[in-house]
Amino acid sequence: MSDSHFSTSDILGMELAYRANFVTSLSGFKSLCLVGTVDGKGTTNLSVYTQVFHVGANPPLIGMIVRPDSVVRDTLNNIIKTGHYTLNHVKPSFYQAAHHTSAHHSQSEFDLCGFTPQFSENHPAPYVREANIKVGLKLVQRTYIKLNGTILVIGEVVEALVPQDCLQQDGYVDLEKAETMTASGLNSYHVTQRLGRLPAPQPDAPLQAAEAPVPE
Repeated sequence: MSDSHFSTSDILGMELAYRANFVTSLSGFKSLCLVGTVDGKGTTNLSVYTQVFHVGANPPLIGMIVRPDSVVRDTLNNIIKTGHYTLNHVKPSFYQAAHHTSAHHSQSEFDLCGFTPQFSENHPAPYVREANIKVGLKLVQRTYIKLNGTILVIGEVVEALVPQDCLQQDGYVDLEKAETMTASGLNSYHVTQRLGRLPAPQPDAPLQAAEAPVPE
């Protein structure tokens, strides 16, 4: 397989949509979540995000990159106003509806895209009832990234809703059993296939000893 080589100037010279597709694919597969919020008047909002990532486990923190607020960003505004939001893993049964939430709607995406808001006594932002894995977060840090105007939002996990049969004895959450999908580029959606879970690597252990998956 031969390679095509691209310099920074080559990338910056690409047509806008082509460059967006190209660069957003380079980082590989990404998390795929519906972010649920509510405004000060109680109106729910839902939007699909792929820039979601683990920050730390103690305290439990999850980060999210939000595009520049040069236009109205209802999700970001609601997070800032209320201090709470949810992450809801996307499943194959509703990934097309999840994709449609990224359009600019004048009404709640819950209603327009066929999702059911689910509220918890411990968290004010709405979950997506149809999702299997749901995470409630409170905003703990918001950082403006000067390089491109994006915003890093970091939330602390307030609660997590995980199906019992998807949680293994060592704390591992079986994402495939939960039907969690992933994404690449701007609009490509994928299901996954786990090859195995490997034990912690040891410097003196032979490589073949690390090929067996951890028992479930």
